[in-house]
Amino acid sequence: MTMIRLNLTATPQWLDLAPGLRLLVGPLTTALMVSARADAAIEAMPDTATTEELALAMAKAVARRAVLDWEGVGDAEGEPVAVTPDRIDALLEIWPVFEAFQTQYVARGLILDAEKNASALSPTGPSAGAIATAPPAQTSVKTARQD
Repeated sequence: MTMIRLNLTATPQWLDLAPGLRLLVGPLTTALMVSARADAAIEAMPDTATTEELALAMAKAVARRAVLDWEGVGDAEGEPVAVTPDRIDALLEIWPVFEAFQTQYVARGLILDAEKNASALSPTGPSAGAIATAPPAQTSVKTARQD
């Protein structure tokens, strides 16, 4: 049985995303996720946006709300820079940083969403959506004899 573990502390935590790079993030709360989903950049996404474009926009929206401080982020001369929304967006344009942030922070919130239904979808009926794992039989066979 899967158990949800409640962490009732609202203490920010450091995430180590790459050697020498870490972010201080606030708790991933429902309020934060709802706010990120309503972000102007998300709302402005065209209907033709790809899943990847939406994922990056959502990660940036979450990070702009969650990142409180950082270490290991500097300007072109290597001088440390303060956290700003534009700099957070620029940081997440770096593929390994985006992947680490998705895995270590955003995915924690999505795991509960993915696990909320412990049963697999039915291939037919009101929860249609599951895919068949075996190909259909090529020919029919006779029923086994009952003794």
